[in-house]
Amino acid sequence: MTKQRAWIGFWILALIWGSSFLFIRIGVEQLTTFQVVFIRTLIAAIGLNIVAYARGKHLPTDWKGIRDLLILGIVNTVFPFVLITWGEKSIESSLAAILQGTAALFTMVVAHFVFLDERMTTRKIVGLIIGFLGVIILASRSTDGEVIPADATLHLLGQLAIVAASFCYALGGTYSRKAIQNHIEPIIAAAGAMTVTAIISGILTYVAPLLGGPSPTPLGTLTPRVIGAMLALGLVNTFIAYIIFYALIPVLGAARTSLVTYVIPAVGLILGAIFLGEAVDIRLLIGAAMIMGSIGIVNLKFGNIFRRTPAPQPQVVNDGTT
Repeated sequence: MTKQRAWIGFWILALIWGSSFLFIRIGVEQLTTFQVVFIRTLIAAIGLNIVAYARGKHLPTDWKGIRDLLILGIVNTVFPFVLITWGEKSIESSLAAILQGTAALFTMVVAHFVFLDERMTTRKIVGLIIGFLGVIILASRSTDGEVIPADATLHLLGQLAIVAASFCYALGGTYSRKAIQNHIEPIIAAAGAMTVTAIISGILTYVAPLLGGPSPTPLGTLTPRVIGAMLALGLVNTFIAYIIFYALIPVLGAARTSLVTYVIPAVGLILGAIFLGEAVDIRLLIGAAMIMGSIGIVNLKFGNIFRRTPAPQPQVVNDGTT
């Protein structure tokens, strides 16, 4: 792959991952939370396992490998996918995309306590403060008529769910770097995490009604709009997106490929406004700018981005989708 084609792939990836929040929002119109996660990850798990086996690789069978994939799958996929999906039942897809950006800020905080080379600096503290002030500005929209008063509490809880999902991504990403990146390849980690999530969410889909939760929606009653959104979410936004991401890293390097994280909130904001008619007010724009700007302050190292260095081994990526 040439660098020119790689940069085209970069922008395609940004569009794909940024649209995940749009498709989730459409999916929850008819499907339960666990059902959305189950369908999405089942499609992705099948695709990723096929690719892994085609490359002569397979999921680990030893206890250590299975344990790591279980932890990674639960912390980095099950919890955040469920939280994001549940949150989007009560908040806009554009707002979810913006709040998802706080994962980078949480990662910085978690890494401070885990890695000696990731300690807090004045620049990082300033970025952290700016980012979470942006979150407060976004949360304030739930209290003064920006949403229907009766739904204000759910709207705020939905935002908190997305922030909690971002924290899970930070924990999962740190665990992948600390514990498994040296003995489990990224494609296997991704396939394993999706397999774990598909199994767990599938069980929860059909156990939830027994515990007083909603029953799964019969697939035959779904509208073409929801069916299309779920197929896109599982096949394109999860399975194919992972393949593109891992193909870009050897060409662009991990630092430049990771810049897609900065584009996703903007894509989610634009798509939500265009296709779902979601309101874009001044506080949404200010909050989005503060969060995206804070991510740049704490993480963006221009010297590393433009310097030609060998690409480091990729870690398990957080897809942003949720």
